[in-house]
Amino acid sequence: MTGDLHTHSTFSDGALAAKCLPRLAAASGLTHLAISDHDTLRSIEFARRAPEQQGVTLIPAAELTGLDTKRGRRVHLLCYGAQPTDELAAFCERMRQARDEAAQANLDAVERRFPQFSRALALELCRDAGVCFKAHIMRVLFEFGLSDGLYGDVYHALKSEGMFRKVRYEPVEQVLAIARRAGAAVVMAHPSVYRSMDLFEELAAAGEIDGVEIDHPRNTVEDKIILSCAADEYGLIVTGGSDFHGIHAGHPVPVGTCTTSGENIARLLEVAASRK
Repeated sequence: MTGDLHTHSTFSDGALAAKCLPRLAAASGLTHLAISDHDTLRSIEFARRAPEQQGVTLIPAAELTGLDTKRGRRVHLLCYGAQPTDELAAFCERMRQARDEAAQANLDAVERRFPQFSRALALELCRDAGVCFKAHIMRVLFEFGLSDGLYGDVYHALKSEGMFRKVRYEPVEQVLAIARRAGAAVVMAHPSVYRSMDLFEELAAAGEIDGVEIDHPRNTVEDKIILSCAADEYGLIVTGGSDFHGIHAGHPVPVGTCTTSGENIARLLEVAASRK
């Protein structure tokens, strides 16, 4: 038993529809898959409607975003087995509105900068998600020959010029509480990516998280060693996931690149079941 517990679909900023991912997981020899789209119930509901697809067991999941207010950095929390509660739905709606506010400003700015840009195509790409992510904008620029890739020099130049407005996130402590009340087993995602090692230590010591994602393409080797030691010290569940986005990624990372063991999958499901 093994699974990729961190993937994304068109329900947020992934390039492929959710229905395509179980086949990729099965072809990679996986038994479990979590489609963990950003701040949405759509991936949770997709897994609950059909928990067995292509011989692969789907774990209801979402990747919720919070703000480390002490350091001013984003934090991603992988939430497994969450129930679609009214409180969680309200949080996801607030996040959709916050992202949409930023997206409209981003679309306006890109249209002014690139007359060939098509807002209509960007909005078509994000139809399943219900909100336009940076990946959708960059994909249109790339397809029209206006960018050197999704996250190449053009992207970084636009970002440095302030073309992409920041999204307003809620404090991570509030997001953690919402996830736990929804019955989720909560895992801190890729602490290396947003320089969140200090926050990880604080949350782990306080018993605020159930696990940590260690096997991830962007966690550094040094941080993986530290995370493994801390997981042992605090008895945390250890997970792995590819963070699959299809072509909406800076580098090719297939489903199944990073995985979670059967033992840790069982522990996640046990924690989630205990919170129902």
